[in-house]
Amino acid sequence: MGHGLVEIDALIREEKRLTAVESQTEAWAEGLSAGIEPEIIAEAALTTAFVELMRNCGEDTALALLDTMREKVIAGDFEMVRFHH
Repeated sequence: MGHGLVEIDALIREEKRLTAVESQTEAWAEGLSAGIEPEIIAEAALTTAFVELMRNCGEDTALALLDTMREKVIAGDFEMVRFHH
């Protein structure tokens, strides 16, 4: 029974992640439509994310996420992701 709960939790987390990606993609498209350069949108999004993460989870969590994202960039993980705006 515990295994089923883990699967349900994973499905819920994935649904939340997809909803968050959809919201962020819409915000990105709105920024582009307003004439804001991608670098400015990205910096604002990252700043907002890290301010909120620091407030809610603390510095260690924020730094761990930063390390994880850096490793993903180095590994080329984001080159395969394509979002349609």
